[in-house]
Amino acid sequence: MSLARDLRAVTAEAALAAVKAAVAAAAARGVAVVAAVVDPGGHLVASLRGDGAFAASIGIAHDKAWTAAIFKASTEGLAAGLSGNPVLLAGIAARPNVVLFGGGLPMSHEGAVIGGIGVSGGSEDDDRAAAAAGLAALGLSA
Repeated sequence: MSLARDLRAVTAEAALAAVKAAVAAAAARGVAVVAAVVDPGGHLVASLRGDGAFAASIGIAHDKAWTAAIFKASTEGLAAGLSGNPVLLAGIAARPNVVLFGGGLPMSHEGAVIGGIGVSGGSEDDDRAAAAAGLAALGLSA
């Protein structure tokens, strides 16, 4: 019996590069956002609030990243996956920190989820595009 296992996690350097790229991508679209990256356990690694981004977006970006990392799915993908079971959807949606709309993506590397990125402050399309840009800056895809 094994007593321990190795967990892979996004590095601080990579997390910082991802949030910078996400905020820059949103700014290029004319939108001010907050981007956050968490490790696989949902713990904050990096966060960046773009100039003019709403303060409320700080918590929402973190929650999107948390949801993506914990459930190993995009926030909107999780919602779609639960849509066939209204009771389960309502139960998951009622949990603290869960976000079920676009802007949160898991960060996968070599077959393992190493964290999640969340973006908040724009439309769902803006947030999704910025999160994808954050992954792309690391050579990852959504």
